[in-house]
Amino acid sequence: MPNDGYRRLTATKINACQGALEVLLNADDAREMALGSLDRVEVRAGDHSAIAIVNTTETMVGRGEIGLFCETWDRLAVGEGAAAEVVPMSRPNSVEHIRKKIAGGLLTESEIRELVRDIVSGRLSNREITAYTVAIQINDMTMEEIVHLTQAMVETGERITFTRQPVYDVHSIGGVPGNKYAPITVAIAAAAGLMVPKTSSRAISSACGTADFMEMVTNVVHTGDAIREIAERVGGTLVWGGGLNLAPADDIIIRAERPLSLDPHCQVLASVMAKKLATGVQRLLIDIPMGRGTKVEDEEGARRLARDFIELGRRLGVEVRCAITYGGQPIGHAIGPALEIREALGILEGSLHIGSIREKAIELAGALIEMDRLAPKGRGRIIAEEILDRGKALEKFREIIEAQGGDGSIKSTDIEPGRFTRDILSPRHGYVEGVHNHTLVRMARLAGAPRDKGAGLVLHRKEGQSIDEGDTLITVHADAEWKLEAAVGHATANWPVRIEGMILEEVIE
Repeated sequence: MPNDGYRRLTATKINACQGALEVLLNADDAREMALGSLDRVEVRAGDHSAIAIVNTTETMVGRGEIGLFCETWDRLAVGEGAAAEVVPMSRPNSVEHIRKKIAGGLLTESEIRELVRDIVSGRLSNREITAYTVAIQINDMTMEEIVHLTQAMVETGERITFTRQPVYDVHSIGGVPGNKYAPITVAIAAAAGLMVPKTSSRAISSACGTADFMEMVTNVVHTGDAIREIAERVGGTLVWGGGLNLAPADDIIIRAERPLSLDPHCQVLASVMAKKLATGVQRLLIDIPMGRGTKVEDEEGARRLARDFIELGRRLGVEVRCAITYGGQPIGHAIGPALEIREALGILEGSLHIGSIREKAIELAGALIEMDRLAPKGRGRIIAEEILDRGKALEKFREIIEAQGGDGSIKSTDIEPGRFTRDILSPRHGYVEGVHNHTLVRMARLAGAPRDKGAGLVLHRKEGQSIDEGDTLITVHADAEWKLEAAVGHATANWPVRIEGMILEEVIE
């Protein structure tokens, strides 16, 4: 409840973004209102209001002013110099729920709902949300808690309701570079008659997300109504989920996870399922890449995650099937927006025959077809491969591109990667014994991916393949020469590929 420290102040914009709803008060005004840093206030301006976190300053705003950081400024929709009413607020109860989780306690349904509401409304500071993510990273959640978390995340955001049923989706938990299966798999499934309104993310820590390379060929930002219309008309979409208000708590929590590279098991489950429930998905196929350098490095962890996804889906009324796939090296050869969509288009066209990405996309599409009961188990792959080989998937992909506002006649040869290039040569003769996913991702990001669409790299040799000394091992692309040098320098200091001779060790006595 508010206390009696109500004040009317003059709004001024602070041209900085904090990633949360925050305001800046003059230290003297703050003292008079009995406020300190990280306290909360409700700010009202016209017909709008926001609960924001307090910062104080001696100089940046004068007495009688309130500085609004960009998120708060946008939420309140005020003009410079407008009057703003400021009311101190007590600390939310959800802080105590976070403390309870830090101590290893179990949260009730009402506590979880209150916590999620406070995250979305901006009542919790970035520090408090970070404390929550650390708590669940260490102490995890029970399946019952995850169910309540998922439901609360759905309830606080937008939902899309389709008239055409059933609604399918395919989702990868990520962690492996070059994982460009989505345009191929969705196109095959849609060509088979399924409706797959796929919403995808942009890259967080990787070199490229599905939305990053899809926007090379079409518009990926659409409203919920537009997604529904496109999916029901052509059978599928490949859009950016961040353009919608689906499970908004998830996006806020991800921002808190990123600086510490946290990835709590329970949050992975709730994040995926909340977004899918919000888009009306009834049948969901989840790709779990497994191997060195991925999010799940061993079979035991992959199986545990798969069982948890299936159980969570069962409790929430979603049929879930999981595919554990190999992720110990990049899928395909290309990493980076332009390079990845070029490779995916080449496979759809039939001009490229890259086994890893082609086979993965076919297998996943076949699993979706089997979930639709169009084929018995083990036969979906045959249907999927035939759709791809006959050009039906390419035709459907072009329909999706056009429906989303792009040019459906685009070809893989029309897409040009960054003009600054450098070949990294093999230092010896032998075969590729292993690939370091993290190093390749770091190289691609230093080259500019995913922000620079032409940036990235092509890995010419993969695990088990032979190579001669002086052969091209990797080609790096960049849109800026200095970024190219940074990527090549990182490869020199952190060699991304292990090359061994046929003799691993020589014993002479």
